[in-house]
Amino acid sequence: MKPSGRYTILVANRSTGSVHRATVPVRPVVIAICVVLATPILIGMGAAWKAHGNTAGLRASQSTLRLENENYRRATEALAGQIGELQLAIADLGDRSDLDPNLARAMDRLPAIVKASAMGGAAPGVAPAGAIGSQADPGYVRTLSALTSPDDTFGLLRSLLESLSSRLSVVSHAVERRNALADATPSMWPSIGWLSSTMGTRKDPITGGTEYHSGLDIASERGAPVYATAAGTVKHVGRQGAYGNLIVIDHDFGLETRYGHLLTYLVSPGATVKRGDIIARVGATGRATGYHLHYEVVANGRLINPLSLLTQKPLAR
Repeated sequence: MKPSGRYTILVANRSTGSVHRATVPVRPVVIAICVVLATPILIGMGAAWKAHGNTAGLRASQSTLRLENENYRRATEALAGQIGELQLAIADLGDRSDLDPNLARAMDRLPAIVKASAMGGAAPGVAPAGAIGSQADPGYVRTLSALTSPDDTFGLLRSLLESLSSRLSVVSHAVERRNALADATPSMWPSIGWLSSTMGTRKDPITGGTEYHSGLDIASERGAPVYATAAGTVKHVGRQGAYGNLIVIDHDFGLETRYGHLLTYLVSPGATVKRGDIIARVGATGRATGYHLHYEVVANGRLINPLSLLTQKPLAR
């Protein structure tokens, strides 16, 4: 027998004896019960699915952050390395910039053309100072308000450090050129003794007439040491007219020194000398009336007064 699909529910009141009937269809009831029972399950499944999606998103975000952090760490290490190199370069530059005050004064008295020759050269492969700013212009154009990400910040810092490094290279080259000029400046007395004659018009010690004296005469004992007054290369060694035995040293930048009336030579042509090296002995060869050193300084082919440059005494040896 096929069920009707409808049920009647009887509710009786024992006190009054009344009976109430209610007819309920089976299918809607079953459906309602199933919905009630399934709702918590569906909610749980949805929550689990959402949690799974959130977890996957967090894993992806974590992986991205880990990669970004690694990139930032490398960028930070690179910047720290650049800063460390700049600090070392600046410290080295500071050490090389120290100059003896007496030598600095002697350099200031050099002819302008000599100083221009020394400082006018540009470092090989290094742009002039005025051109460096244009290389870093993209980094300078960005303002702090435009730095929207760490990448922008690192990029700006890299641009600034590269610009500083370029400028430091230019300054370092200038210091090298200045130090080279300092080494080439004839600032030391060429012999120990007393000044017997200065540069300029004087009475000729042999004829008694008026003459122009082209350098300094430093009287000393026979065989006293003669010192190179600056670093350079020996250009000439030999006898030459009134100079007698003569040594000529080329100091670069158009500077040259001459040492006359020598007794003996202690260097040969082509030799490299430093300031303070003993190059000869005091004598009286050539046109001389006694033991002394005749000393001249030439700048770009013109004689200059050595007294304006002599600020350092030789070390006794």
